[in-house]
Amino acid sequence: MSKKKGLSVAEKRSRMMDFFFEKKDFFQLRELEKLCQKEKGITSMSVKEILTSLVDDGMVDTEKIGTSVYFWAFPSKASQNRKRKISELNDKIEDVNKKKQLLTEALTNAKTGREDSDERLSLLKMLEEKEKEKEKYRNELDCYRECDPEVIEQIKNQIIASKEAINRWTDNVFATKSWIKKKFFFEENVIDKQFGIPEDFDYI
Repeated sequence: MSKKKGLSVAEKRSRMMDFFFEKKDFFQLRELEKLCQKEKGITSMSVKEILTSLVDDGMVDTEKIGTSVYFWAFPSKASQNRKRKISELNDKIEDVNKKKQLLTEALTNAKTGREDSDERLSLLKMLEEKEKEKEKYRNELDCYRECDPEVIEQIKNQIIASKEAINRWTDNVFATKSWIKKKFFFEENVIDKQFGIPEDFDYI
């Protein structure tokens, strides 16, 4: 014959609460150890542990009167606790719905702003042109490396000027991204995806 399975902690807690609701009275620990074992099948050794957990969760009240400690729990309070919990959960749901609405509005605003992103497209186009221009100058520099030093110096200066111009526009792009992050609380990768900014976009 298989050994009888003992009660789980959840079952013990439920049975002890049933005991309090049925009795509607005050008890000391030693009384609970005796009665809960007899009427609810909760071993006397585990009564204190279960009782303590219920007190910690605010489901059972306790008060020391003189040298004795009493415990009790009434159905009316349990009902009030359930109503309070439901009210708290409803408040949380309302807060979540408000945040969802704000995020939806922010996303809509961000998409609306993207429709008028001529400046962004212009910056990216200019960046691409500057990259090509820089590569062109590098190739020219290779051709003139052993030629006129003045031409080489001129090309170097042009490269520096182009690099500074590219980095200035790169600053503008990063500043715009920073403003969007602060204004609409978007992650950087979301902004990059929305505005078509490459992952390796960076200063030259």
